[in-house]
Amino acid sequence: MMMESKRLTAVLAACTLLAVATQCAAQNFPSRPIRFIVPFAGGGSPDVLARVVGKKVGESLGQPVLVENRPGASGIIAADLVAKAPADGYTVFVSSVPHLAINPHMFPKLPYDPLKDFAPISIGVTTQLFLVVNASLPVRSITEFLEYAKAHPGLTYGTPGTGSQHHLAMELFRQQAGINLVHVPYKGVAQATLALLAGEINAVLTSFPPVAPHVKTGRLRLLAIAEGKRYSRMPELPTIAEAGLPGYEISTEIGFVAPAGTPRPVIEKLNSEIVKALKTPEIAQHLITLGMEPVGSTPEQYVESIRANYEKYGKMVKISGVRADD
Repeated sequence: MMMESKRLTAVLAACTLLAVATQCAAQNFPSRPIRFIVPFAGGGSPDVLARVVGKKVGESLGQPVLVENRPGASGIIAADLVAKAPADGYTVFVSSVPHLAINPHMFPKLPYDPLKDFAPISIGVTTQLFLVVNASLPVRSITEFLEYAKAHPGLTYGTPGTGSQHHLAMELFRQQAGINLVHVPYKGVAQATLALLAGEINAVLTSFPPVAPHVKTGRLRLLAIAEGKRYSRMPELPTIAEAGLPGYEISTEIGFVAPAGTPRPVIEKLNSEIVKALKTPEIAQHLITLGMEPVGSTPEQYVESIRANYEKYGKMVKISGVRADD
């Protein structure tokens, strides 16, 4: 009995020391630079969000936030890096729907579990996806694009990778419209945009930041928005659903997650700083101008959203027939 009592005392003492150490670490957080890991090349919405919010968070916390772009393998490289990083808050994944809700249904041997290996911090923004074509393509509306695609089977579209949300969305679009489109995967949205500008592909479904300057100069043309409602800043732009594909609706969100096991006080501090940055008027307005709607949520709200998207996109993957080896 005495031996068991001593063991219990030792365990309790160890737990107390661990709790104190964890609390101290959280109170002193951050004591060195924080890394925001972006699973795409530079130029896309996740990269823009990471840099704008990271700069503000770094200024507020007194430690720089370093943005690292780790593109490739449909975001699996970046996600796995963060999932296996120390759970101390210094490595944060700038996550989006594909990495947490689509990849698990596309890759049977995914090296991370999106529902178990991450500690959600906050939803950053929701973003709109736009159907964009090279201005040389003789179409000026989504209706004309559908007619042209039926008359010219084999038009190409680019995405930031096989199994990406963009790929899944375009395959659903192709199926519902009854047209023949050819998928061309790239390492990121920026590369797909460059290919579109060069005339190597005919269309992309993308967020606004990468194409904004080229739409302004007239080299690229917006045809429609994939979300179920029109974008408030571009009310003249129709939705794909309005063009004859009822029920078609694709929206996305970009958020921030840390490795599972990150101390709650650290999660709360990161959440507070990220949400504060998103609500800063100049940052909010800048993001809105680029087609992103600032959100800022609790960790619990992000958990619920991840689970809802996991179920939703699991069904969409089955319907689309998209496979990781396509």
